[in-house]
Amino acid sequence: MKYSGIGGQAVIEGIMMKNKDDYATAVRRPDGGIEVMKDRYVSMTEKVKFCALPFVRGVFSFVDSMVLGMKTLTFSASFFEDDEDVAEEPGKFEEFLDQMFGEKLEKVIMGVVMAFSVVMAVVIFMIVPLLLANVLRLYIGSESVMAFLEGLIRIAIFIAYIKLVSRMEEIRRTFMYHGAEHKCINCIEHGMELTVENVRKSSKQHKRCGTSFLIFVMLISILLFMVIRVDTLWLRILSRIVLVPVIAGISYELLRLAGRSDNGLINLVSKPGLWMQNMTTKEPDDSMIEVAIAAVEAVFDWRAYLAENFPETAAGEKSLPQDGAAAGEIAGARQEAEGLSAEGQDFRQMAGETSGIPARGMES
Repeated sequence: MKYSGIGGQAVIEGIMMKNKDDYATAVRRPDGGIEVMKDRYVSMTEKVKFCALPFVRGVFSFVDSMVLGMKTLTFSASFFEDDEDVAEEPGKFEEFLDQMFGEKLEKVIMGVVMAFSVVMAVVIFMIVPLLLANVLRLYIGSESVMAFLEGLIRIAIFIAYIKLVSRMEEIRRTFMYHGAEHKCINCIEHGMELTVENVRKSSKQHKRCGTSFLIFVMLISILLFMVIRVDTLWLRILSRIVLVPVIAGISYELLRLAGRSDNGLINLVSKPGLWMQNMTTKEPDDSMIEVAIAAVEAVFDWRAYLAENFPETAAGEKSLPQDGAAAGEIAGARQEAEGLSAEGQDFRQMAGETSGIPARGMES
């Protein structure tokens, strides 16, 4: 595997792929065609040198991923809004917001939604596990055991959350697009031409996935809270909130290292995240793979990448690993991705200001 630098995220009936400052969102329209929007996003880690420092960049990359994620989700959702013959009259509250913020209203709403999401995530995955574990504090004297128990509760809540939301049809399809995103990146990074057939045979697990980042966060929080000990409950709650950026920064550096290394120890550390990806990625159908290929080709010259990093691809066959099992030998394909119509390669520019980062703060 050779690092390509591309990353992405699944959106509603589509995929966003990002390469450096360029990103493209490909969506399967209700009429069956593929709509591709291409734009640029300059991350905070590029704008401000401080934000690019190790163990600091992880926090800002996460913020960038949320901003870009909201933009791409809004774009993909626009194709599936219910058409109304008669527009509803805006309410008084909507009129008030429009008068107060004007053209900035959409950005304000996006900021409020992101802030609310972060607060809820901290409450559900940091504070609630602490409070639940604290019930057993009378029976457990060891702080290390308490920190470990709290971590197990945190992981259990995360698994339960994924299991619950995956029962929704829309989320299940999003997980399938998530799988298509990983498969495309794995296909390229293992030296295969980007065709539907080759992508289908690729793995749906990738070490740079945002799911792996979250698992790193949970595991590192266990280790950190085993060391950092305070006496009162309110100080423990405060420590969980204050140390979130620290945990995120360490987790990002570990994820970054894992995505660029095939070291045996790093691969072992990455195993829990890869296992968890079996829940957050599903096998896509060919139509989803076509969408993923369209997004990749909008921002990444995979032919030039293969020519530079895998010159042997043009001369013969190359084996491709699949989801933890060894794959058979497959011939390098020479055709364009099947089923992609010319009209599916059209580019649209999203209205308003835009900017970009590796998706979900990660690169895949």
